[in-house]
Amino acid sequence: MSSGYKISYLDSLESESIYIFREVAAEFENPVLLYSIGKDSSVLLRLAQKAFYPGKIPFPLLHIDTSYKFTQMIKFRDNIAQKEGINLIVHRNEEYLGKKMHPSQYGLDKCCKFLKTQALLDALSEGGFDAAIGGARREEERSRAKERIFSFRCRFGAWDPKNQRPELWNLFNAKINPGELVRVFPLSNWTELDIWHYIKREKIDIVPLYFAKKRKIVRRNGLILLADQFNKPKEGEKVEEVSVRFRTLGCSLCSGAIESKAGSLDQIIEEVGAAVKSERENRAIDYETEGSMETKKKEGYF
Repeated sequence: MSSGYKISYLDSLESESIYIFREVAAEFENPVLLYSIGKDSSVLLRLAQKAFYPGKIPFPLLHIDTSYKFTQMIKFRDNIAQKEGINLIVHRNEEYLGKKMHPSQYGLDKCCKFLKTQALLDALSEGGFDAAIGGARREEERSRAKERIFSFRCRFGAWDPKNQRPELWNLFNAKINPGELVRVFPLSNWTELDIWHYIKREKIDIVPLYFAKKRKIVRRNGLILLADQFNKPKEGEKVEEVSVRFRTLGCSLCSGAIESKAGSLDQIIEEVGAAVKSERENRAIDYETEGSMETKKKEGYF
C-alpha cells in the first residue's frame, strides 16, 4: 500500500468520524464522550477536537475508574486533562469499592458488572446523558461486529442486537424517548492498524505501556501480567523481566501483555500488520464465560 493511498484512506475515515461527532452534537441534547485512556480514546479525543475546532469540545468526557487501572494510565489521564483543558468526569462505584470488590473473591464477571457496567449506567443516569460516544470498533470482537454506529439502548441501558435501527447512506436515527439512550461509535469502521497509522500521522500522545520495554511480569492463566501493586506473585509464580508491551489497556488485573520488541510507532505498525489474532485475546474478561462480551453488552457494558 502506497503512502499516498494510506493518507487518503485515513482522511476518509477521519471525515466519517468527524461527521458522526457533529451529528451527535446536532441531534442530542446532552451527549458525553467515554474516555477509557486507551489508544482508541486518544484518537477519539483528537477527532472530537478537530470536529469542533476552533471551539472547545461541547460535551464532557467520562472516565469509569475501577480503581484497578494501571498507575501509568491514571497519570496519563490527569496530564492530558490538564494539558488539553478537558471537562473530565471521573466516576467510581463507591458502594462496591467499599465492599472490597476484587476478582479473586467475586470473579472477573461480577467485578466487571459492578465496577464497570453498573458504574457506567449510574454515571450516565446521574448526568442525564442521552448519547454516550465510545471507541469500540467492529473488527475488535464478534459482538462488536453486530453494532450499529448509533446503537440504541433501552431505559435500563440494555442492548438488544435485534432491536436496532437501519443505517442507510449515513442516515442516523437519533429519535429516543425520555430515559432511553444511544451509544455512538465513530470508530466503527476503523481497524487496529488504522488507529496506529492515525496516531503516527497526528502525533497523538498515548500511554507508554503501548511501547515495548523490559518490564517485570508474572505469567498467570495464560496471560502475561504486569507485576505491580495489583499483581503480586502467588505461590509457584516467579517475577521475570521481559520485553513486553500492551495491545489493549484496561484493568491491571485482567489486561495481558505480549512479548514484543516494538518500541516505536513504526515497529508497532509492522507488528500489528503481521498479527493474526485480535488485540483482545489478552483481555481475560472477554473469556470468563461463553459469550461473555455479548452478555455484558446486553447488561449495559459499552
